[in-house]
Amino acid sequence: MKAVLMAGGFGTRIQPLTINLPKPMIPLINRPIMLHIIELLKRHGIDELVLLLYHQPMVIKNFFGDGSEFGVRITYVTPLEDFGTAGAVKAAEKYLDERFLIISGDLLTDFDLSRVLAFHEEKKALATITLTSVTDPLQFGVVITDKEGQITKFLEKPGWGEVFSDTINTGIYVLEPEVLNLIPDGENRDWSKDVFPLMLQKKAPLYGCTLDGYWADIGNTDAYIESCRDIFQHKVAVGIREKAAAAKQDIHIGEEAQIADPSLSRFEGMVIIGDNTRVQGTARLKNCVVGRNCLIEDGVELEDAILWDNVYLRKDCRVRGAVLCHNVRAGHGVIVEEGAVVGDETTIGDEAYIKKDVKVWPRKVIEGGSIVTTNLIWGEKWRKNLFEGAMVSALTNVEMTPEFAAKLGAAYGSTLPKDAFILAGRDAIRSSRMLKRSFVGGLLSTGVNVRDTKMIPLPVLRYKLTTFGEVGGVHFRQSPKDPSATEIIFFDADGIEVSSSAAKGIERIYFKENFRRVHFSEPGGIEEIPRIYDYYREGFLRALEGDALRKAAPKVVIDLNHSPASELLPTLLTSLGCEVIELNSHVMESRTGSPPEQQQRSLEQLARIVVTLEAAAGFWIGPSGERVTLIDETGTLLSDMEALLCLSALVCRTEKRGTLAVPVSAPQGVEALARESGLTVKRTKADGRSLVEAGQERHTLLTGGMDGRFAFPAFQSNFDALFTAAKTLEMLARSGQSLSQVRKSIPLRQYRRATRPCSWELKGGIMRKMSEDSVDHEASFIDGVKISLGEDWVLLLPDQHQPLVHIISEADEASRAQDLLDRYLDKFESWKLDLAKALK
Repeated sequence: MKAVLMAGGFGTRIQPLTINLPKPMIPLINRPIMLHIIELLKRHGIDELVLLLYHQPMVIKNFFGDGSEFGVRITYVTPLEDFGTAGAVKAAEKYLDERFLIISGDLLTDFDLSRVLAFHEEKKALATITLTSVTDPLQFGVVITDKEGQITKFLEKPGWGEVFSDTINTGIYVLEPEVLNLIPDGENRDWSKDVFPLMLQKKAPLYGCTLDGYWADIGNTDAYIESCRDIFQHKVAVGIREKAAAAKQDIHIGEEAQIADPSLSRFEGMVIIGDNTRVQGTARLKNCVVGRNCLIEDGVELEDAILWDNVYLRKDCRVRGAVLCHNVRAGHGVIVEEGAVVGDETTIGDEAYIKKDVKVWPRKVIEGGSIVTTNLIWGEKWRKNLFEGAMVSALTNVEMTPEFAAKLGAAYGSTLPKDAFILAGRDAIRSSRMLKRSFVGGLLSTGVNVRDTKMIPLPVLRYKLTTFGEVGGVHFRQSPKDPSATEIIFFDADGIEVSSSAAKGIERIYFKENFRRVHFSEPGGIEEIPRIYDYYREGFLRALEGDALRKAAPKVVIDLNHSPASELLPTLLTSLGCEVIELNSHVMESRTGSPPEQQQRSLEQLARIVVTLEAAAGFWIGPSGERVTLIDETGTLLSDMEALLCLSALVCRTEKRGTLAVPVSAPQGVEALARESGLTVKRTKADGRSLVEAGQERHTLLTGGMDGRFAFPAFQSNFDALFTAAKTLEMLARSGQSLSQVRKSIPLRQYRRATRPCSWELKGGIMRKMSEDSVDHEASFIDGVKISLGEDWVLLLPDQHQPLVHIISEADEASRAQDLLDRYLDKFESWKLDLAKALK
């Protein structure tokens, strides 16, 4: 007799187990589910099989071959399209010229199939459906029969109000070949919805045979875990390939498996260890199955756990009621809670925590210390830290979804006083608007009010925060480095990027989901600030010497990058007497924004126009209004370092007293310029918050970073490309020099820098080595370790947010700067090697 195995489903409901496998090939006690079905069929004398495939057919063909290895004969049929459960069997009609049985390839059952075959023979049925009773029939097809067993009624997946029986269709049928005549060729038909109701209508001999025994449809991950538990508790017997241990019959050990505890006293219940797996030290295993080639280190605890092949668990991992698929690597102290599923080839860092029922899709990286609370489907990483400084950055609609933004908004609002106000602004990109709206929804749910500034230059938003009325602000923008990512920057009540402690506070609430939810009558409100540009405009004009600018009346070319700055800057400069030529000034909401490679082309075009129009200078304004690139009247593009030195020189030549605030990595030329003019220099950490805080100190005239961001605290201490453009023109007018003359006069020395990867575990040791290396030299520890060697210096600066280290050197001569850089690169690699060996 033949049996048809239905093995073509996509297994969508049981993902991520079926991402890389067809559902019948999912391991159940270290063997494909379908192999258990084939053994059941053999026990009842059925050894000729027709396998209906569709999804990933080669995986099944490669495993079973012609079936001889498993004692059966197999014929494969792969329909060209999805014809449904009955239509697919019709496609195999030429192999089905006698009575046959249909069964799913993803069932777990011990039904007495011989009994249903005898029932079918006795009733001379055309079709017999195998029935069984279940406690929850809602997800199955309910069937009712008369006293003779003839089916009288069907109902597919009823609601509770429709349930008329607890007897359901198990998907196991015995059919005569004539039934196939009811199915048209090449059309989609389903047994339960189409063929059996048609037989009922035609009053054909359709019977139902109710069987007792174990039956489970492994349709989702919960059912899969439950089926394994039932096996552990002996509710159903399955063939187990691994041999039972002599001392304990419920412990099964595969070939060449190594168990550290030969007494097996740390194993409880049913435990199955696959071939070549090693269980070390004091690992404790209870009711679990471990696949082949796994390594279970000392102190690991497994209970009701299912591990597929090549899983590596380091010390003290705990896995309960969860599934780890093929090639999963879990670091020290990882905890995986009940119902969780970790997909193939996923790496979990030390002490990560995967919470109950979380599903992780294959090939993900979960950073050490992370708490994974929601399914990780898209993207590649689950990070333990949301913030990089004051910013959250992630792939738009992949990692940073509207749901994520709403949750982040609720976390942020929970750190603020109820009924407080915040400012919320964005750039001109549509995805920024989408995510901002979701974020604002989360904020309102915590009782925080929002002043929506809509599309606005970031300096204007930060300037408003320096006035009064709001406790903080957020700005959404497309990442300048990656157009597919969105950045959310958080500011405090003074417009300064939030501190790391404030960011940690938001993170803690986000991960614990400990949100403040206000009463339904108390959600926050949304309002607008109609005169927000007026605040900025008044302060902007007041902080400049307008007369000097009007007298000089310079011609200037500005590339506004289609940013909201175009609504403000040209008007301001015109009112100061400048002749302004605008480029890319049309503001419109964009789907994609400009790619990073466009920036270089725009700069070259801007330089040519400056020369052609004989303008005094050109300015390229970054999309969010913070960054600026300067072009002198000869069309020369100034690097960020040259711009810092030029602006420092202009301040020194137009002011008599004051301080220049620059990061520790800035060139020594700033000190040389300040010394000549009697000004002082304050070195700060390299991050934006430290520079802005330095700008708030009295007498600070200029704050300049190494990334094209500048602030003139006489107006505002926050970075502002709009004001930088105007102030540069004003200082040029007051100094009587052109920008190229200033550029040629600055003390440019040889500056070299390199970046090298360095894991988080090694960063502290590397910095200790650098500190030890600096004992015989003058050294600064403001940010990283900076060693002074006369006028030359070298800086080792660990990256704040990535596993990287920056090495920077400066000297009078190029060969000396390069030699310094090379020498410390060699030292860094040597220290890294020593530290890595020590960690092993």
